[in-house]
Amino acid sequence: MSDNNAQKSEHWHRRLLEGKGALFAVLTTVAISIGGIAEIIPLITADPDVEARERIQPYTALELAGRDIYVREGCYVCHSQMVRPFRSETLRYGRTWSHSEEYVWDRPFQLGSRRAGPDLHGVGKKYPDSWHYDHMRDPRSKTDGSVMPPYPWLLTWKIDTADIQATMTAHKIAGTPYTDEQIAQAGESMQEQGTAIADRIKTDLKLADDKVKWDDEIVALTAYLQSLGRNKPDEVVLESGDGSAEVSQ
Repeated sequence: MSDNNAQKSEHWHRRLLEGKGALFAVLTTVAISIGGIAEIIPLITADPDVEARERIQPYTALELAGRDIYVREGCYVCHSQMVRPFRSETLRYGRTWSHSEEYVWDRPFQLGSRRAGPDLHGVGKKYPDSWHYDHMRDPRSKTDGSVMPPYPWLLTWKIDTADIQATMTAHKIAGTPYTDEQIAQAGESMQEQGTAIADRIKTDLKLADDKVKWDDEIVALTAYLQSLGRNKPDEVVLESGDGSAEVSQ
């Protein structure tokens, strides 16, 4: 009697689908494929210019070099680049939450998956260039109790202009609006921007001229970090729980 009751109470899903392995596998594959197609096709067909508009600036040659260093050193393992749409996040990181259009020229994006260190999507211009120099040399000189390791080699290793030109070419193929002229003049562009950063670092820290050069990796990384968050919306209206609104910069 109990067996009959159990059979009657057995759900139709188990009898008609789960009980037929081949059919269930086919239907599962179809369902997953539909979901995958719905997510992938918009990514392939979307025109980035529509989202980015004219105000989203691609990285300069020097900033792109710094970004490559950021990826090489695994900074994304401990730092995210995604301020979430919560008041606690916007207050802590001093900017509006991150918007998808800000990542349009990030290939690949550096959202990150954990925060052993703070989020960096709003770090640009938060500190002077010399702060980043000292912080990479000795993190605890700027943040007491920091668990971040020092990166002293960045102060002596040099960037390769030809390598960055190749990177810019690859990004251009992927859709970033670099011109042939910009790629050809990457060296001059990097030297001009890098010299300005190096001069600020030497002035602030009272270092000798030969201590910081425009082609030091620390200069390129500083240029990249200072670019983060520059494409954020100027203002966003935040609604509080009582229905009132305020503008977040």
